[in-house]
Amino acid sequence: MEKIKCAHILVEKQSQALAILERLKKGEKFAELAKELSTDRGSGKRGGDLGYFGRGMMVKPFEVAAFKLSIGQISEPVKSEFGYHIIKRLA
Repeated sequence: MEKIKCAHILVEKQSQALAILERLKKGEKFAELAKELSTDRGSGKRGGDLGYFGRGMMVKPFEVAAFKLSIGQISEPVKSEFGYHIIKRLA
C-alpha cells in the first residue's frame, strides 16, 4: 500500500489559513508556523509532522488533498470537520 508523509497546520478559520499561506509564500518556514499557530498541538510540536500514512487513515478531504500533492508542495486550505488544514507533502 502506498504511504506518504505529510505535515499540516490546522486552524479554525479559512481566513487564518489564507494568512498562513501568505506567510509561507513570503518564505517563512512551514515547521515554524506549525509550532506557532497549529491548533493540532501533537503534530504542531513536531513542526506539523504527521509521519507516514496510507489511504483510509485520515479524514477524507485531507486524504484526497494530501495524495494529490507532489513532494515539497503545499496545499490550499482544506476544510474538514476539524477546521482548515494547510498540508505539506514531505515524502
